[in-house]
Amino acid sequence: MTAQHSAGHESPAVHIEQHGTDHIPTAERHGTPRALFTVWAGSNVTYLYFVLGGMLILSGLDVWQSLAVILGGNLFYAGIGFLAVSGPRAGVPSEVITRAFYGVRGNRVQNVILGWLVGVLYEAINLSVGALVGFTLVKYFAPDAPIWIQAVLVVGLAVLTFTISVFGHGMILRVSGWVTWLLLAGIAVLGVFVLQHADFGYVPSGGTLSGSELWPVAAAGVTIIAAAPLSWQMSADYSRYLPADSSPSRVAFWTGLGGFLPAVVIGSLGVLAGSVVDMTVPERAMEALVPGWFYPIFLLVVVVGSITNNALTAYSTGLALMAAGVRWKRSVTVIFDAAIAVSITLYALFVSNFLGTLNALLEVTVAVLAPALGIYMVDIVLRRNDYRGEDLQDQTRGGPNWFTGGWNIAGCVSLVVGTTFAALCIKTTDYVGPISTALGGADISPFVGLLVGGGLYLLLGARTVRTSIAAPVAVLGAGEPSEVRK
Repeated sequence: MTAQHSAGHESPAVHIEQHGTDHIPTAERHGTPRALFTVWAGSNVTYLYFVLGGMLILSGLDVWQSLAVILGGNLFYAGIGFLAVSGPRAGVPSEVITRAFYGVRGNRVQNVILGWLVGVLYEAINLSVGALVGFTLVKYFAPDAPIWIQAVLVVGLAVLTFTISVFGHGMILRVSGWVTWLLLAGIAVLGVFVLQHADFGYVPSGGTLSGSELWPVAAAGVTIIAAAPLSWQMSADYSRYLPADSSPSRVAFWTGLGGFLPAVVIGSLGVLAGSVVDMTVPERAMEALVPGWFYPIFLLVVVVGSITNNALTAYSTGLALMAAGVRWKRSVTVIFDAAIAVSITLYALFVSNFLGTLNALLEVTVAVLAPALGIYMVDIVLRRNDYRGEDLQDQTRGGPNWFTGGWNIAGCVSLVVGTTFAALCIKTTDYVGPISTALGGADISPFVGLLVGGGLYLLLGARTVRTSIAAPVAVLGAGEPSEVRK
């Protein structure tokens, strides 16, 4: 999806993107599915995966158990890849496509909670991580640097991050095209040093877990790892500029691989590092595993990774606000998000230990995100990915997305019921569901939420989808006349 415009056209990265939640015309579709790899890989070269890998070792798992958990949790990226196939066909972002299964009003609520609020919390977490690691980098060269430098770093990172998001889709493509490979090169070098020290036969101090002791720890680990891919359900945002006839299998493959590969590799490096050093404070622990000349490069990779990750998140949260009914330009919604995220980050770093609260809130979001993924996937299957882009923008009373009073009962009920069942199976720092308790503390919420939410929508939504497909329409998603559907 590089800027493959016809001769005489400027690169879309040069100007601020004018499209928001509107339909992308056929004349502006360009690129190939393969370019989705760099978009997703660049945004997923993130320090979070490294921390989570080390955390699995700290939880009592051995190396091979931890690697299996990382692999299992990140398989949810296959689902994110599958959602991306709806982008080229519909020509609108995920935040608009979801009107098809929540209704106009139901989708506004969903976008405020899952699209905007969760996204802004992740933005704050990423800014905090970038600022903390950036401060470690500053202190490496200037040990007496004052603490207020962290505030400067937060603002500086925000300016870089949200500038990319304000310029939009074209800028994201251009930046990801070269930053991704630099970040992956840095991770590859890190991998060489970590592998030199790794202890593949590492045994936790309490011995290798097995049976009833292993099950709850491993399940909790899979849930924590799965939280990251589950938060990326706006994958159509980045595939919607592709031609409508782009291969769905290639769109799904390159999107899923772009998220899965760096997540597994970086998480695995965190596991292997944890086999030889204490990963309680990973950015400091790594100083013992890498040469002095590479340590600041490692910290810089972490900081740049936080920027690329947040650029995509901020872009999509801006679209979520627009889809929720906020009548601002996309660039304005991104700037608004920046102000909120920076405020939360500064409060968390300097006023209160709010980061712990943010992490706890994000743990709970798995209970909502898992059924939302299942519903979206089932809707694609039921419709055979046949979305009408222009119809999806219709928010009028009695329109194709109005359903019952603005709510698609099938989708909304499936989300609520799926979330309820997932909540019964969740285990977080502050809350353990009754089913999780009965299973010895095992957290199976991602699987239960996915199956219950998606399965219930399959039962309740099939008739609604059939009715919607049968509705006559004279103009299809590409904005070009076509035959009336039967």
